Amino acid sequence: MSILLLGKDGQIGWQLQRSLAPHGQVAAVGRAACDLSDADQIRSLVRDLKPAVIVNAAAYTAVDKAESEVEKAFRINAVAPGILAEEAARLGALLVHYSTDYVYDGTKVTPYLEGDQTGPLSAYGRSKLAGDEAIRAAGGKSLIFRTSWVFGARGGNFIKTILRLAREKEALDVVADQFGSPTPAALVATVTGVVLAMVRRGQLLEKGENRLYHLAAARPVNWHAFAQTIVGLASAAPGFNLRLRPAAIRPIASGEYPSAARHPLNSRLDCGRLENDFGLQMPDWQPYLERMLQLLALKQNGY
Repeated sequence: MSILLLGKDGQIGWQLQRSLAPHGQVAAVGRAACDLSDADQIRSLVRDLKPAVIVNAAAYTAVDKAESEVEKAFRINAVAPGILAEEAARLGALLVHYSTDYVYDGTKVTPYLEGDQTGPLSAYGRSKLAGDEAIRAAGGKSLIFRTSWVFGARGGNFIKTILRLAREKEALDVVADQFGSPTPAALVATVTGVVLAMVRRGQLLEKGENRLYHLAAARPVNWHAFAQTIVGLASAAPGFNLRLRPAAIRPIASGEYPSAARHPLNSRLDCGRLENDFGLQMPDWQPYLERMLQLLALKQNGY
């Protein structure tokens, strides 16, 4: 089976290169080989390769910057997925795409289900929702995984930001009224591989079928508690040399932290549909965090 992977250098894309390899011949491309803001380049790539599966792990993810780069965010997050879906439908290929908790407004008091009403608060969220809708409108076979708070050893993320600040500062304010599930990129990639394997072994999608799943780690937390856990674990590990201690991280409300984009207060995602359909159980995020810290420590020490 031929697989086209877009976004190979991102957090999820990097992990997908490994998890997709057992399923066929993977053509992994990054921005240099395919600029998702260029529609002609996207169509040309897909038509040349004629893959059986297209996995789109590329996205515009600068949430706050998207408020001033709305057109760019929509070209990459909305127009490009629509083109990929149209090309996949033309080939009879399966499109796998990744969406976000930012499509919801965060006002629900319980975890979000796939069928809940959307209501993005930011340009980034609106662009991602438009991408989901464009994929469905194309009429081909597709899997959309909505995930949240992604982290991994590769690329930039909240964990690396906190570690940097913890080396520089002795006190830190972190938002405590936004809740979600930190989700390892490795988990997203592993689940993608499992689902693809099960789809190939009999759980085939009908022509034109679009399936939407929530994919997030277990045990939601707020950003403040997550930051305390990061600093606590890193402080106990060799090689990080942090000035900051967990007790010096002060909880604040979202309104006290200036940001260009509005962020949902509730980003918790119910993954019951994914777990039931494929016999999975979403794991806790902390062991993945511990492993990431180990990898970062080895890298810092030159290993």
